[in-house]
Amino acid sequence: MSVFRNLEARIEGLVEGVFSRAFSSEVQPVELARKLAKEMDSHKTASVSRVYVPNEYTVHLSESDREKLEGYERSLEQELSGYLLEHARRRGYDLLTRPEVKFNTDDRLRLGEFGIQARLVKAQSQGSEQPAPAEEGRTMVYKAAPPPERPAEPTARPAPVLSRAVVESQGTRQVLNGPRATIGRSDEADCVLRDPNISRIHAELHQSLAGDWEIVDLNSTNGIKVNGRRVTSARLRDGDQVTAGTTTFRFSAER
Repeated sequence: MSVFRNLEARIEGLVEGVFSRAFSSEVQPVELARKLAKEMDSHKTASVSRVYVPNEYTVHLSESDREKLEGYERSLEQELSGYLLEHARRRGYDLLTRPEVKFNTDDRLRLGEFGIQARLVKAQSQGSEQPAPAEEGRTMVYKAAPPPERPAEPTARPAPVLSRAVVESQGTRQVLNGPRATIGRSDEADCVLRDPNISRIHAELHQSLAGDWEIVDLNSTNGIKVNGRRVTSARLRDGDQVTAGTTTFRFSAER
C-alpha cells in the first residue's frame, strides 16, 4: 500500500477514533482532507518548469463545529498537513514550504458548513524561479455531506383475512375450507353439485393473498355465470348468485 493510501486510511481512521468525538455531528476529518486536496488542485500556479500549489490553508468552521475540536485541533492540523504533502508529491506539485493547515471560527457559517481559503506564501530564502506571492485566496464554502440514506425497509404485507367459502343451493349448505376448492358433479370435487349439465370438475373457487374469493371456469362445457353475466373468472362478494350448468347457488364467505 502506498504512503498516500496509508495517510488516507489514517485520516479515515480518525473518524472512527479520537476525532470522532470532536466531529460527532456534521463535518468529518476525511471530508476536510478531500476538500483541501481539491483546493490544492484548483489553485495551481505554473512557472517556467514547475507547478506550484498553495502552501497555507485556513479552514473556517462554525462556532459549534469549532468547539468540538477542543483538545484535538493541533493534532488534526498536523494530520491534514501530512495528507496534503503526500497529495502534492503524488501529483508532482512543487511546494515553497510544507503545507500548513489552520482552523478559524467564522460566525457566518452554520452547523455543518465549512470554508477553505488557500494561499501561496513565499518563503524568505527561495530562488528566483518561484512565482510571486499570491493574493489573498478566495474562500470556498462547502456543506458537509449528509449521511448515506438507509435503504427503505420493505413494507410488511398485511396478513390476509382468512375465510371459508360457503355454497348454498337447493336447501343445502356446503362450507369449503380453501384456499382452493373445486366445484363439479364428480365425487372428487370439493363441492359436489348433482347436475348432469355440470362438468365433472366445472370450476374452482380460490382465495387471493388479499383474502378475496374468485371463481374460475375450468374449461367446462356450459360455463358459469355470476349474477346472470357469463364470465370465465370473477371476483365474488357475499350474496352473489353463481350459475353452473342449470344449478344456481349463493356464495358467501365465512370468517
